[in-house]
Amino acid sequence: QLQLVESGGGLVQPGGSLRLSCTASAIIKDYYTIAWFRQAPGKEREGVSCISAAGISTKYADSVKGRFTISRDNAENTVYLQMNSIELEDTAIYYCAADWAPYAALCAIIDVKGRYDVWGQGTQVTVSS
Repeated sequence: QLQLVESGGGLVQPGGSLRLSCTASAIIKDYYTIAWFRQAPGKEREGVSCISAAGISTKYADSVKGRFTISRDNAENTVYLQMNSIELEDTAIYYCAADWAPYAALCAIIDVKGRYDVWGQGTQVTVSS
């Protein structure tokens, strides 16, 4: 059973940067689509970004497009979320999740029918001045 561990969260000022990491316990390249979701207090969970199993495509929520970048280190089985120009509205618990999707070229940041069935424990990002 795949396991995911997030790290890198913390307290950051508006306009600052953070890099979140999602480290998997098994090979993810070519087999798992990985996505980042976040949930702010009192709000629904929302998809932030994803990278396809084949590594061909990525997707971003409109709210983070141009500020966040998702990437994958195949040797480390780790997916990163580089967060730049952070805003107060980015405060949330950030979760990474995996979808078994061998050689999938595309990915989605909507958890339709629970396609993302492996989740990490989450890492808190707090934006405050």
